[in-house]
Amino acid sequence: MFGLVEAEKANYPITVLCRTLGVSPAGFYGWRHAQTHPCPRRVGDAELVERIREIHRTSRRSYGSPRIHDELVLGEGRRVGRKRIERLMRINGIVGIHKRRRGCTRRDPDATPSDDLVKRQFTPEGPDRLWVSDVTEHPTGEGKVYLAVVVDAWSRRVIGWSIADHMRAELVVDALQMATWRRQPPAGQTVHHSDHGSQTGLN
Repeated sequence: MFGLVEAEKANYPITVLCRTLGVSPAGFYGWRHAQTHPCPRRVGDAELVERIREIHRTSRRSYGSPRIHDELVLGEGRRVGRKRIERLMRINGIVGIHKRRRGCTRRDPDATPSDDLVKRQFTPEGPDRLWVSDVTEHPTGEGKVYLAVVVDAWSRRVIGWSIADHMRAELVVDALQMATWRRQPPAGQTVHHSDHGSQTGLN
C-alpha cells in the first residue's frame, strides 16, 4: 500500500491516497524513512541472505540451515545464530534436501522378483545401457508428495521423473515413459533396475 502511495503522490495528495487505501500518513512517512534509511539489521540480513544463496547454490541446493550455519560459522568465522539462518531461509524460500525416509516403497510378498540383470555392476560402458529408479517421499504444508526418478547410471543424470500425491504404479510408469520418450534407446539395449518395492519393481 505504501508503495502505491509513493508511486501516485505526484498525482494526488498523500492524505487522500492514505485515506483511500486505509493507511495512515504517519505510517507512510515512517515507511519512506525506512526505505531511505535502512537499519543496520536489515542491511546485514540482506547481505547474509545473498551469502546463504551462494552457499545453497554451491551445494547444488542440498544444504539446509544446519549445514549452511556450519559453513558460515566454522568455515568463514562469522558470528551468526542458527535461528537467524533458519528465519532468513524460511522467509526467502531457501530449502535444502531432506534426508530420505526409510520404507517409502513396500515389497509385494506375493510377487515374483525379476532377475537381477545388473549383479551390482553399476558402471555401464555407455549411455542408456543401465537406468536405475527409485521413489522418495517429501512432506509439504499440504501433505506428502512422492517423486519417482529414472537416472542414467552412465552419466548420473536424471532422464525421467514424475510427481504425485500417491505411490501407485503409474507414478513410476510415468517417469519411465518420460525417460523412454526423451532418450529413445534401441530395443533390447537398456536394463531398468530398481529395488523390490511393488511400485518400482519394473525391471
